[in-house]
Amino acid sequence: MEKTAQKRCVNLCLILVVGLSALSVRLVMLQTTDREGGSGKAGKSYERTYPLLAKRGTIVDCNGEIMAKSAISQTLIVDKYHLRDPRTVAKGIARRELGNDPKWVEWDDKTRNRKVKLMGRKLLLKEYGAKWYVNEHLDYACSEIAPALGLTKDELKKLINVKKLGDKVIAKDISPDIASRIKELIDEKNIKGFRFDEDMKRTYCSPTAFTHLMGSTGMTKASNVERGISGVERAYDEHLKGRHGFKKEMRDRSGEIMPAYEGSTLAPINGNVVQLTIDMGIQTIVEEQLDLAVKEYDPVRATIIIMDPNTGDILAFASRPHFNLSTRKGIVEFGFNFGLQGSYEPGSTFKMVAVAAALDLRLKRLDDKIFCHNGYYRNTNPKFTVRDDYPKEYLKVWEIPQKSNNIGTYMLAKMVGYDRYMNYARGFGFGIPTDLGVGSESKGKLPKKFNAVDFSRNSYGYALTVTPLQIANFYSVMANGGKLMKPRLIKKVDNYMGETVMEFKPEVVRRVISERAARDCRTALETVVQKGGTATRADVPGYTEGGKTGTAEKWDPELGELYLHERSGKMRKRGAYSKTKKTVSFAGMLPIDKPEFVCVVVVEEPRAEKDFNFGGGTVAAPIWRETMKQVAAYRNITPSEELESELGKR
Repeated sequence: MEKTAQKRCVNLCLILVVGLSALSVRLVMLQTTDREGGSGKAGKSYERTYPLLAKRGTIVDCNGEIMAKSAISQTLIVDKYHLRDPRTVAKGIARRELGNDPKWVEWDDKTRNRKVKLMGRKLLLKEYGAKWYVNEHLDYACSEIAPALGLTKDELKKLINVKKLGDKVIAKDISPDIASRIKELIDEKNIKGFRFDEDMKRTYCSPTAFTHLMGSTGMTKASNVERGISGVERAYDEHLKGRHGFKKEMRDRSGEIMPAYEGSTLAPINGNVVQLTIDMGIQTIVEEQLDLAVKEYDPVRATIIIMDPNTGDILAFASRPHFNLSTRKGIVEFGFNFGLQGSYEPGSTFKMVAVAAALDLRLKRLDDKIFCHNGYYRNTNPKFTVRDDYPKEYLKVWEIPQKSNNIGTYMLAKMVGYDRYMNYARGFGFGIPTDLGVGSESKGKLPKKFNAVDFSRNSYGYALTVTPLQIANFYSVMANGGKLMKPRLIKKVDNYMGETVMEFKPEVVRRVISERAARDCRTALETVVQKGGTATRADVPGYTEGGKTGTAEKWDPELGELYLHERSGKMRKRGAYSKTKKTVSFAGMLPIDKPEFVCVVVVEEPRAEKDFNFGGGTVAAPIWRETMKQVAAYRNITPSEELESELGKR
């Protein structure tokens, strides 16, 4: 019996020795070799990582004027976990009591903190009950913070509703000065349970200007990261988004920072600055004139584009309908960019292709006469006709665009020949995208194979489609001496240190026509706005300009005679060109001798009732004149003609 007891005692001692030895070894390891790993695991539950947001890059115009920028947006949030914890809020109550002590102003920060902690412990020892601590602190916190938010104490308490669990957003998009004031109050008054979350808010200096090409931003689903959704914002998102940083801190149960913990910080890097070719002064003029045009004519769509023909720079670009970049109202319904994505039959603005080709090939000179068949041309094989509303027997080459003569234009196109004519059309940039690089772009449509009837219609702008930007680029060729320029919207990209990381120089795509032919085209275009031309309403007082009107009837599938559709077995209409629905336009340049601007105005289907027929000369030309009149004044272009004095007139 004694031997059994002794054996059990020995075994028990061995177990205790082994167990305690293993524990001792583990403690030694924790204090030496695994000290950092152990402390890291212990601290995980108290370690917090906070994002340090990078500002999205700024978008500026050609003069450095800010068009889009990002600012940190502050959101005030109530953390009810800490707000309902007596041990956390006791310090706030202690601060309230000590703040009434006359000696408070004499104590330094270290003394104040020590006394707040001591009084907080004393308050907890009194065991008033959790509800008392929470209510007293909430009353104190709301009385301090509510005035800064423009609320009463009771309104803020009701908004917080401490009885319900979970975080509560109190206010969003708080201005920086108010947020700073509240943060100081929270820190100074030892208020607990309130914190600020930071977000990045994109703001636009003119939210209804340049909307389609500027584009918009949004947040990703995976994280609260701003990204570009459309336009420049999307095309240059990699440059604009920057790189977010972070800050790691260790906090105790009450939410206080533990100063002994070193933590770590990765500083954010703000996004790059993207500079556009847009001139906001000109853009503002274009937006105003387009709004006036929409108000007066109630069109389905409309656009105004202004380019520098010598560099290809887009100085202004606006389309209607549009949307608000700040509120995003209409962004889905009106996101279609007519100036870039809209394909339409251009009508007479396309006639200059035939004129330019004939002059470039030296088939005709400006003063050579063309037989225009007295307004009615009949082709025998195949059978088709070309008509003119204003019959002419003979017209000089420069008179064909001046009078916008269909038959004369077709005669020039026939001289050039189909293959060469289409080569010129493609050379001018039609049938292919301009490669602007911002958003989706229509390429328009040119015929793929010869059809005699369509060829006749092509010469005066039917049976093919173009975009307004392609027309602007085409007229820039005639303005700059015969070179097709690649449209340029982005000038350069600078990083946050001001260093240029990407730059886009003016780019010549190809030479299309000779300088001589381009000069002759400008001479012809100048006559269009003079007496006897179709665009006298485009004449800008004090300046010489030139351009071409366009009036194209729209194809309506609901018009025409009925026929039996073979597949469906139903009666359908063949479709026809409408006499009431039109797309009217004017493309021109100023000053005509050495053009600095090319401007295109396109108004699709003006619907207001007027006492005149809608056409390029009656609708688009006056819009063009007023736009360019203001642009010339804005850019201080020296008048080339004497302005008639208004003094003495009544």
